[in-house]
Amino acid sequence: MEFLVHVRELSYRYDDGTKALDHVNFYLFPGETVALFGANGSGKTTFVSHLNGLLRGDGQIDVCGMLVAKDTLAAVRSKVGMVFQDSDEQLFMPTVLEDVAFGPLNLGMSRVDAVVKATWALKEVAMEHALDKAPYHLSAGEKKRVALAGVLAMRA
Repeated sequence: MEFLVHVRELSYRYDDGTKALDHVNFYLFPGETVALFGANGSGKTTFVSHLNGLLRGDGQIDVCGMLVAKDTLAAVRSKVGMVFQDSDEQLFMPTVLEDVAFGPLNLGMSRVDAVVKATWALKEVAMEHALDKAPYHLSAGEKKRVALAGVLAMRA
């Protein structure tokens, strides 16, 4: 059976010398759902940040049959969506609609198609009423839903 995600011997050390990951092996199969649990500072975000190339450690990571490497980042990132812990770091456009359409537009989608995708994604998270609102006017929960809509619009 082919893996959706295959991580082999992943290790990562921060610039200050802190060891965050130590020879991690991980497999995700099609149709499988997993959850990562652990204390603050245990490496959960560090691990996930490797799956779309935000961080690069030692070891090998394959996503949907593609090695996560400098020349494959665009293709890998089209497969891996990520909602940041702090939505304020993820939402940066003037309106909710523009924020959710940002990703599809950067994939080369037409403005009309990107707006259609963004509108669909906002409906999926029950935020279609906020299309013209500034993200910073939203509650923390609404910001999370808009950030999730941004990932859904990418169809990762």
